[in-house]
Amino acid sequence: MPGFQRLLDGYRRFRTTGWPRERARWSELAEGQSPEVMVIACSDSRVDPATVFDANPGEMFVVRNVAALVPPYQPDSNYHGVSAALEFAVTQLKVREIVVIGHGFCGGCEAALTRSFDDARGGEGHFIAHWIDLLDPARDAVLAHHQGALGRSAFQEMELEGVKVSLANLRTFPWVAAREAEGSLRLRGAYFAISDGILHLLDETDGTFAPA
Repeated sequence: MPGFQRLLDGYRRFRTTGWPRERARWSELAEGQSPEVMVIACSDSRVDPATVFDANPGEMFVVRNVAALVPPYQPDSNYHGVSAALEFAVTQLKVREIVVIGHGFCGGCEAALTRSFDDARGGEGHFIAHWIDLLDPARDAVLAHHQGALGRSAFQEMELEGVKVSLANLRTFPWVAAREAEGSLRLRGAYFAISDGILHLLDETDGTFAPA
């Protein structure tokens, strides 16, 4: 297993250098965590929030999934991994900010825009197809702007719209909306461009992204 072996090699380097250097920090974290920021990011291996933000252990409570999506509030008996993590971060850890970070060349957003998993329902790809249903309204809006063959601009627009979908869905959770209204919680949208390494932040007053 050469891939896993590389991870073990990295672990051994960490034990040799990283662990001793931050031993006091790890001892503190063993007593509990108190991150001020929750980050909702994509599972894509190229976009690690800890790397992008050069963050230390304990600084961020991170949830990663396909396309960095947040589902709407649905208080039913189904399993809701993202919702459970969100609830824990907001109501128990009392984070003060939630950052949704999309990224360039996102496979989930591409699949949503091209509908490449539409025929997969009930078989292999079913869970992906159902998950990216969350992007259907955004996809329709993007397709209305781009006629004919889809170029990079269309896919990037889809990636940016995906961030806005997750922010809108975050606000359907009553304990998120209440804390945002009272000023104890702030929601932010961000986009990391893999090709040039630039982070863009969303201005929700006009819906545009600009370099941080």
